[in-house]
Amino acid sequence: MKKITFTLKHNLLPLFLFHSFILLAQKDTIVEVKGKMITLSDVVVRTNINVPAFMKQVQEDTTFYKAFRNLHILRFTAINDINMLNKKQSIIASLKSKTLQSVSNGCRTMQVLEETKTGDIYKGNYDWNYYTASLYAGLFFTKGQVCGETNIVKGVDFSAKDKSGMEKHKAQLKMLFFNPGKKIPGIPFIGNKINIFDEEVAQLYDFSIDYADHNQHHCYVFNIVPRENLTADEKSRLVIDNMTTWFDTETMEVIARNYEMSYDAGVYDFKVKMEVEMTHYNEYLVPGVIRYNGNWDVMFKKRERGIFTATLFDFGN
Repeated sequence: MKKITFTLKHNLLPLFLFHSFILLAQKDTIVEVKGKMITLSDVVVRTNINVPAFMKQVQEDTTFYKAFRNLHILRFTAINDINMLNKKQSIIASLKSKTLQSVSNGCRTMQVLEETKTGDIYKGNYDWNYYTASLYAGLFFTKGQVCGETNIVKGVDFSAKDKSGMEKHKAQLKMLFFNPGKKIPGIPFIGNKINIFDEEVAQLYDFSIDYADHNQHHCYVFNIVPRENLTADEKSRLVIDNMTTWFDTETMEVIARNYEMSYDAGVYDFKVKMEVEMTHYNEYLVPGVIRYNGNWDVMFKKRERGIFTATLFDFGN
């Protein structure tokens, strides 16, 4: 097994120097980039990948979030399936609907084409009775007419510091949703634990890069899992249980991402699993299927077990 160590200055090295390293590679090659140990599959080694540049691109990626921002400026139809469960995994409330978002003159509106609901999914006046459902609505439903939005992601602030109560929880959930693996301010006890690219946190994880086809795209498959044989103290610092991202080898767009996160802080705990499949409408990258399975318990609120699936199609301008 060949070990290669990189520092920042290696980004400036000619590509042929890196190629000379990989000629010596065996089936598994481990490289070190800024304190992170990264395993390369044999097929990835043979692609002459620039590992430091790849890691920088992964950390600075905005394509995943931008795909969701693109929904603010496009027409689309959505099949929505939300289920709230009890501890026996029986459905206690649900919403199944078909919606159509229309866009005109810089404004978007949503029409409910079909809807079936059960249990107490709503409170009075169609307010959501569950923050899981409320989060879903905030991502995919539009109330009234919304104007003046863009799909620009540069400079967007995910901070929840000016929010409180349920709005703060929803903002933090969105940060988990759009920026898995990056620091989320304002969530007590987690602190920097979720920032897996920080050198101290990265020591708890194994990173790997593989190569595979996914939905007719040639992709680099970037995987993050906890290291084996961690101590009990180290395990208590874990938040990311697994995160796999498929990056298009030509555009470096996120084609798909699966991630699982969990944490128990005593006063709250959560276990979340997400799967996102992207598609294209013309030049726009957009989410096609989103699956969520989450279990949340926040002090002074009832535990919520929610499963939702969104299927988006028929995109247009």
